[in-house]
Amino acid sequence: MTFRKLRLPRTDTVTSLDIPHRAGGDCFVRKQRVGLLILAAITITAFAVAQESNPPTADGHIIGTVIDANGDSLPGATVSLSGPTLKDPRKIVSDDNGFFEFKQLDAGTYHVTITAPDFADWNSPDVVLNPGQYLILSNTKLHISEVTTAVNVVYTQEEVATEEVKVEETQRVFGVIPNFYVVYQSSPAPLTTKLKFQLALKTSTDAFTVFGVGVLAGINQAGDTPNYQQGMKGYSERFGAAAADGVSDIMIGGAILPSLLHQDPRYYYQGTGTNKSRVLHALSSPFVCRGDNGHLQPNYSSVGGDLGSSALSNLYYPPSNRGTGLVLTNFALTTSERMLSSLLQEFVLGKLTGRRKDRN
Repeated sequence: MTFRKLRLPRTDTVTSLDIPHRAGGDCFVRKQRVGLLILAAITITAFAVAQESNPPTADGHIIGTVIDANGDSLPGATVSLSGPTLKDPRKIVSDDNGFFEFKQLDAGTYHVTITAPDFADWNSPDVVLNPGQYLILSNTKLHISEVTTAVNVVYTQEEVATEEVKVEETQRVFGVIPNFYVVYQSSPAPLTTKLKFQLALKTSTDAFTVFGVGVLAGINQAGDTPNYQQGMKGYSERFGAAAADGVSDIMIGGAILPSLLHQDPRYYYQGTGTNKSRVLHALSSPFVCRGDNGHLQPNYSSVGGDLGSSALSNLYYPPSNRGTGLVLTNFALTTSERMLSSLLQEFVLGKLTGRRKDRN
């Protein structure tokens, strides 16, 4: 019996089953690749977003050491840091070694200011800080501040008047004849009682005044008036009488009454205006004066001084010269001399008197 090898035929069913299996595998692979690409895209996008939402950490530093002009460290100095990247300026104080450090700074432009008591401020130029950079500021040297002191000197009226009287006591016609009782300023300070007596005493004891008394005594000796005897004794008596007349007139009319009545015994030089106004000003000066308050008022001091001095002359003049006539005569003579003197002051002596320029 013969056995034949049985070969099963290849059917379409097997073929149909095999083809769909291979197609499904390729599709799976393609899906895997697409999934990986999508995952990679998502990962990259997430990393970029994370980078934008979380910028690099600020890790810049600015450091330095504050020193003085001698190169010694300066502790306790206030160091201020400002810049566009800072919302508000940052401030720190230098340590015992003068060291300071600003940490965790973003890259950008900064400005540093250092201040300390008794020192001038130090300002840096604009400095550019790179990411992560340690920037060391150099030449942070503070110098002693220059202090400008303004001193306002305020003088009292008494101090001003004292200085003005010192100037007046240097006024001399031709540099010799005293001319102390003339004011060349428009608004001098009022005289104190002390200054009024000082001016009167200075005038009375001046060497030229004493010389003038001697000359007047000689003229009176020649005219045999007052009625003293002739000779040295008579001259001495006339010298004493002339000196007493002058001193009493100056002291009463130039110091005592002006102090009591608060009047200025000096002549106020006008120097400007028409000749008529200047003549009237000069001739009226024995009768009109300025008070210590600067206002015009009757010159009781001058009139009272002339009358008082004339009355006192009855105490030492010879009996034959005493009486009301002596008082009135001396008063008239003294007042006339005062008016003439004022005219000379206004038009002549003012130009011949060495003096400082007016202070207006």
